Amino acid sequence: MVAASWPDDVVAALRDALERRGTSWSHRGEVARALDVLADPASRLAALGPGLADVRIAFSLDDDDAALLAVALLAEAHPAGHLACGLLAGDEGAARPTVALALELAGLPATSARARDRLGPLGLLRRTGLVELDGADVLLSRRLVLPDRVTARLLGSHAAPARLVPLLVEPVPAEVPGLAEVAAALRAGEGLVWVHSPWGTAGAALAVGACRELGVTCLVVDLERLAVDAAGRRDPVEVTAAVRAASLEAGLDGSVLVLVGAHLAGHDVRIFDGCVVPVVAVGRTAWDPRWHATLPPAVLAGRLPVEQRATAWESAVGPEALDREVLALRMTPEEIVAVGRRARADARAAGRAVDVVDVRRSARRLGGAGGSRVRTGTSPATLDDLVLPEHTRREVVRLVGWARDRDEVLALGDLHGKGGKGSGICALFSGSPGTGKTLAAHVVADSLGMDLFQVDLSTVVDKYVGQTEKNLERVFEQAESLNAVLFFDEADSLFGSRSAVNDSRDRYANQEVAYLLQRMEASEGITILATNLRGNLDPAFARRLHFMIHFPDPDVPTRERLWRHHLAQLPSTDPADPVDVEMLARDLEIAGGDVRNIVLAATYDAVAEQVDLGMRHVRGAALREMSKLGRRVSGSSWSGA
Repeated sequence: MVAASWPDDVVAALRDALERRGTSWSHRGEVARALDVLADPASRLAALGPGLADVRIAFSLDDDDAALLAVALLAEAHPAGHLACGLLAGDEGAARPTVALALELAGLPATSARARDRLGPLGLLRRTGLVELDGADVLLSRRLVLPDRVTARLLGSHAAPARLVPLLVEPVPAEVPGLAEVAAALRAGEGLVWVHSPWGTAGAALAVGACRELGVTCLVVDLERLAVDAAGRRDPVEVTAAVRAASLEAGLDGSVLVLVGAHLAGHDVRIFDGCVVPVVAVGRTAWDPRWHATLPPAVLAGRLPVEQRATAWESAVGPEALDREVLALRMTPEEIVAVGRRARADARAAGRAVDVVDVRRSARRLGGAGGSRVRTGTSPATLDDLVLPEHTRREVVRLVGWARDRDEVLALGDLHGKGGKGSGICALFSGSPGTGKTLAAHVVADSLGMDLFQVDLSTVVDKYVGQTEKNLERVFEQAESLNAVLFFDEADSLFGSRSAVNDSRDRYANQEVAYLLQRMEASEGITILATNLRGNLDPAFARRLHFMIHFPDPDVPTRERLWRHHLAQLPSTDPADPVDVEMLARDLEIAGGDVRNIVLAATYDAVAEQVDLGMRHVRGAALREMSKLGRRVSGSSWSGA
């Protein structure tokens, strides 16, 4: 039976099988009536012919495989076919065809190893997912099962399966470095192309762009959208099932499969062998030769050029909703489209045109993630919140400028260096407690429209050898993936100077510092270290740091500005008991953090009395704060207080 003329050839094969069962077979009449129903044009089985022909062409099925697929389809397509298959297979009613019946109807001898291999695990039908087998008994007694998606496609439906819908990504093309290599590999007939796409690079857009250049359609599926457990891991079984579903869908559509997050399937890349269309696998890691005996062409994805990024943003939200900070965000074309769609929806709900605030807010929502390490505030910190000596403030402004303009600098050449050096920016903030280091880190992040990813050292440092390095790698990757500023507070606890190796503890501590030196140099993000004791840091970090900004203890003029800045946050003060800012700045040699604490404590005291804040409240709060710091206040203005 050659399934070339559906359904006539299938019905003819069923009649031949019926004749082989003899005239005395008890179910002969039932099967004969079922076959008459199938042969009647009113059954509308002929309408399935084009779909069957399309699938046969898409999967390059030969006559025998096409016949087996047609048998499996018969039970799904019509109740009479379901009944006939069940009775001919030896059941007492409707059932799916057994392997034995399918081989009989296809004209394949059940004793032939070649025929059995067609329904084995490596056979084309099962390898591609067109047909599955149900049962655990001998092969001949197992049932042919046509997956729901295959049945739906043969019936004319192009809707993606529910399992795949959450993983589908809108294809957005972009001309980025690497596009020509991917297009050339596809043009040459490569079945698998591996695109190494580190965080921030446009691997998916590159693959889509290559398909557009060749004039072929593509299906983009993102494995990183799969659900994760409490530890942030994805179930390998779910990953494999998703790849199989994506491969089948791409084959049914005749589209190139662009598989984002392909590194998650690295444990079993042989599942790509079941795809009958080319696969462009976009992974965060480079290809590992241990994954497969065959080496696919490998391409390193580039970043979206500044000019194309600006064009993408203008297309997404319009030029009026952009500023330099938005254009500096290292986002992929898909992320820009998602942010633009969210920003427009927010603006539409508010009944106004989209603006920069909408775009920034949506961008932070895209990059934000659950967990206590990602710090976001209800109101962003600005440079106006930094009360610093002019030279320190100027260096912070320069740091923000570097981060904003680095892609334009990179477009001029490899100025950051080669040999594994990343395009990240590293800065050290040093100074006494309360001088504004943490606030400055928030200002940098907020000025760039990014979140501040503050490292929780308790979750990083581990007593087991090598585990600290793994935890740090995860932290760097998370910060880069979230497009966040990575902030190490009390950095000397991790970045301390290496010492002579006297025992194993010294060796492993030095090993952690050496890893940090290498990882900082390869970083693609913005990393800020803060320390109270700059001298405790390993000297080798100096070369890796682009900025070393010292936050000095404030002098009298700076302290006066600090007092005025914090008091200005209050709606009013007591005019009958004015705060003597000049005296406070002169007599209290404290840092900005201490000033904030005093103003906060004084405000609580004033609210408790239901009055405006006055000097009496500030004086009492200041004495308590100085006592807490173990310091005394001298001066006639404080005597008897």
